[in-house]
Amino acid sequence: MSQVVTYAREGSVGVITVNNPPVNALSQAVRQGLRDCLKQGQADADAKVLMILGAGRTFIAGADIREFGKPPQEPNLPDVIAEMEQSEKVVVAAIHGTALGGGLEVCLGTHYRVAVPSARVGLPEVKLGLLPGAGGTQRLPRLTGPEAALEIMTTGRFVPAKEALKLGIIDHIAEQEDVREAGLAYAEKLAAEGAKPRSVSEMNDKLEAAKKDRNVFDKARASLEKTARGQFSPFRIVDCVEAAVDLPFAEGMKKERELFKQCMDSPQRAGMIHAFFAEREAAKLPDVTKDTPRREIKSVGIIGAGTMGGGIAMNFVNVGIPVKLLEVKQDALDKGLAVIRRNYENTAKKGRISKDDVEKRMGLIEGTLSYDDFAGVDLVIEAVFESMDIKKQVFTKLDEVCKPGAILATNTSTLDVNEIASVTKRPEDVVGMHFFSPANVMKLLENVRGEKTSPEVIATVMDLSKRIKKVGVCVGVCHGFVGNRMLHQRQSQAMALVDDGATPWQVDKVIYDFGFPMGPFAMSDLAGLDVGYRIREERRKAGDPKAQELTWTDKLVEQGRHGQKTGAGVYLYEEGNRKGKPDPEVEALIEQHRKEKGITPREISDQEILERNLYIMINEGAKILEEGIALRSSDIDVIYLYGYGFPAYRGGPMFYADQVGVKTVYDKVVEFQERFGDDWKPAPLLERLAREGGKFGDL
Repeated sequence: MSQVVTYAREGSVGVITVNNPPVNALSQAVRQGLRDCLKQGQADADAKVLMILGAGRTFIAGADIREFGKPPQEPNLPDVIAEMEQSEKVVVAAIHGTALGGGLEVCLGTHYRVAVPSARVGLPEVKLGLLPGAGGTQRLPRLTGPEAALEIMTTGRFVPAKEALKLGIIDHIAEQEDVREAGLAYAEKLAAEGAKPRSVSEMNDKLEAAKKDRNVFDKARASLEKTARGQFSPFRIVDCVEAAVDLPFAEGMKKERELFKQCMDSPQRAGMIHAFFAEREAAKLPDVTKDTPRREIKSVGIIGAGTMGGGIAMNFVNVGIPVKLLEVKQDALDKGLAVIRRNYENTAKKGRISKDDVEKRMGLIEGTLSYDDFAGVDLVIEAVFESMDIKKQVFTKLDEVCKPGAILATNTSTLDVNEIASVTKRPEDVVGMHFFSPANVMKLLENVRGEKTSPEVIATVMDLSKRIKKVGVCVGVCHGFVGNRMLHQRQSQAMALVDDGATPWQVDKVIYDFGFPMGPFAMSDLAGLDVGYRIREERRKAGDPKAQELTWTDKLVEQGRHGQKTGAGVYLYEEGNRKGKPDPEVEALIEQHRKEKGITPREISDQEILERNLYIMINEGAKILEEGIALRSSDIDVIYLYGYGFPAYRGGPMFYADQVGVKTVYDKVVEFQERFGDDWKPAPLLERLAREGGKFGDL
């Protein structure tokens, strides 16, 4: 008998307990154990009802990731679930924590489902480039109807118990949180009532409407064209649910298996599984262990109530951490607080939070005009103008007013954290916390470790990243850190391509078609062309020879065209429409700019645009790894996946290089160096890997 699954009888209930810490993953031993214990329960004459539950903190949170990529081992999960469903005795699933992926599919194979109030369920396989492959696409629509099932599976979201009850996924929510007691009480009740087995696979009532009206599938595919553009598995999920409606259950299961195998064979699966592991790897730092002390963060000060500062504040109050928000003038403070309130009220209108939540969160924000109010806070984050002089003034003041042990963080996107720390008497407490705009939405947090930042401070901000629901990545100090340093290289190539003869809209279309949410010029318009202009101004002041000459986008800024916020940038924006239109005036300005630089434009292929935009980033990423600015190539991938919209199914820029072939990338970089100069000089690491036939992922 398997040690990870055990059978015991309590009263008239045969209890099957899965105990495979930490999340009761469905390893081969668990699958075999479920099968063995099910047989034992069937043979136990005194067991009227069988109950499956998970030991520890959760039910079953999905497949065993250690088995990914390995040959499948018997028994397979669909067969085990089929045996449960065919049981002559009633089988109940008692759910606590999460029932995810194969865990929920196990529940769908039982006859009844009870959950504790805090439980959540879901089929998040889409996030790994897969689809539910053990009957989830065939059984879930039979309980919820196709529309709700499609939404749950194509988003991969977790469904709370209350909603799961309403949708029909579970049958009962217990009053207590003790899952064993809740499950036993419900199972005993079913036994007393003489409940009979009932198979989800035989429930067809909720499929009938979709048989007459195919609109649900057309609507789902149209929606996915916007939300999952370029992805393979979400569209196969729609195909599977359509099969559930059109075909008998057994044939639908065959269709699911066929499409599951297609997803397994897709290169997108490799990219998304890499992304899954890379995110977890990013949290691991060699000099930060469980024993590294952490500082308690009970209150936070934020300097700047603008778009960035307000968004940062929301992250903290969302998880119950009070914030003091500082501005220099009352009207700026009032405006910032009004924007935060409006954001929360809009969220409440969509039903995502309650009106009480709005007031509760706003109540955690205290506006102030005085640095003295930061005397007791545990962490201060500065989100002011991107100017070294201003940031030094701010940190000098913080060093005076903040208590010993308070962490002083800068949200700078490019500037030297060591130089900022140098104006304080506590450089070990200074760190970069680079949020991405909009800060209340974007998941990435680049935590920048200065030369003197203590491991204790890094450990604290990395833990805090998780607490405020961000993906934290630790990076070193250089201009632009990891994300923006690589992005500046891509932007310079995008600009050079336009100088050479491409249009901004051609460049944007190639990058959009690759899978990014927008191209480099649309992104610049969204962020504000003036932001890049100010960064170049700082570099011009510092004497950077590359920044001295005005770009054609600088000329747009000097005409008052700052992007979406002014209604015109690289593109023209009609009121209320965020999608810009190509502007002949910009084409004329570019043409004049080329003449001034003595450039004769040429026709540029989409392939050249793609390679120059991506390969320059990969080459810069190789330099970043050599310099130790990033710890792992997968950390660079995480930064690009969560901060810059790199398509998840392509795994990130460094993983993409491995997929294309490092030698292929290197050869092109050498060619571009010959054609365009030493901006394309190959990184020694790129050259070495190409020579040795290596991969970034093997480093």
